[in-house]
Amino acid sequence: MQTLRVAVVGGGIAGLAAALRLRDRSPVGTEITVYEQADVLGGKLRTGSLAGSALESGAEAFLFRDPAGGDSAAVALARRVGLGDALVHPAPVPPALVVGGELRPVPRGTLMGVPSDLEQLAGIAHPEVERDRDDGRPLLGAGDDVAVGELVRRRLGDDVVDRLVDPMLGGVYAGRADDLSLAVTMPGLARAARTERTLVAAVRAALAAAPRPSNVPVFATVAGGLTRLVAAVAEASGARIRLNAPVRELSRTPRGWRLVVASGGEPEVVEADGVVLAVPARPAARLLAKVDPAVADLVGVLNYASVALVSLALPAARLPELSGFLVPAVEDMLVKAATFFTRKWPHLRRPDGVALVRVSVGRFGEEHLLRRSDDELVEGVLRDLAALLRTEVPVPLASHVQRWEEALPQYAPGHLERVAAARTKLRSAYPTLALAGAGYDGVGIPLCVRSGEHAADDVLRALQDWS
Repeated sequence: MQTLRVAVVGGGIAGLAAALRLRDRSPVGTEITVYEQADVLGGKLRTGSLAGSALESGAEAFLFRDPAGGDSAAVALARRVGLGDALVHPAPVPPALVVGGELRPVPRGTLMGVPSDLEQLAGIAHPEVERDRDDGRPLLGAGDDVAVGELVRRRLGDDVVDRLVDPMLGGVYAGRADDLSLAVTMPGLARAARTERTLVAAVRAALAAAPRPSNVPVFATVAGGLTRLVAAVAEASGARIRLNAPVRELSRTPRGWRLVVASGGEPEVVEADGVVLAVPARPAARLLAKVDPAVADLVGVLNYASVALVSLALPAARLPELSGFLVPAVEDMLVKAATFFTRKWPHLRRPDGVALVRVSVGRFGEEHLLRRSDDELVEGVLRDLAALLRTEVPVPLASHVQRWEEALPQYAPGHLERVAAARTKLRSAYPTLALAGAGYDGVGIPLCVRSGEHAADDVLRALQDWS
């Protein structure tokens, strides 16, 4: 029997999860190669060092449970590669929201800022209660999708969007509520909105459908950094890892696929029986253009936001008992969000009292802010922190600026339908080619892991049918 060869294009966590699933489920002897254009694996999972402490320069954590109540795909992956005992959880310290230049507690009972109890919004936002009346029909029709901001503004007014929903979504997606798909960013609320007739009732129904037991942590990370997870998955996959190896072309052959890899010298041509494309949407669209222009068009419309993460090691800093804070765009500050790592994560607390703080800068459409130099970003962040904390912020022992260009997908309404159409075409015409990653199935490590695993399953199923 001919040895199967599968190429995984992209060495982020989605691609590595695909490689491991391929190893676990493919015939013995299958050749799996991961092609990564950067000089390191992991994509947006990257652990650095600041003032002697390990600190994430990208994603910092993942959901501990899946919507059904079991282990999330990220937790299952960590256990699969022997890191179950390394999982740690944040301390029970609350986040805050900036309102009028002051830190206020985040209201309880919201779903990404959309409230289930309007009384909890006192002093934060002023909902237009009369708008959310029962019109005798569901908020959304079957299969409908809208921008989050469109729905919430229509039912509760601008203040709830600008003060609550926008900063919550901005903290996760670096985007704006008026641009982001409800079906992608809040699928539980989208489902409830197809049966409930008021927004508050829909939020309550969505929260009730996904209860969170008080004794179960919401988030987890890996002690020592998420780069440990990246390395462990890569090793367990047994895949051949090609770094500094961007794939420039993809085309069909009579038996499979032809890839052109730029690896420093002359372009290298390799062949594979199956391919998992685990790269962002625009690079994927460029590779798909010669395969199927219509699929490339469906994939390539996705926009991305760029962000900068400014990490600071602050000696003897007087920080409030908070995990961090979110800043609404209407506050007109450089800082978008901040995480007090040594408050939030007990395993990062230091005996010398040095506080580790990470600040996020930049939303979609604010790329001009990221044209500032690293020093200018650090100075601006320190000014905003001093104003919000009402105290002098000490000179950092160390600082680091990590820039992520086109890092976070901006899912416009209809995104799920476009991705479904693209995948339907691929499964029909090119079943040994599959898409994986945040550009298709949502941000967050568990979603990326599951996306990679499902793509691997699709390719293996097609290869088994073909053989």
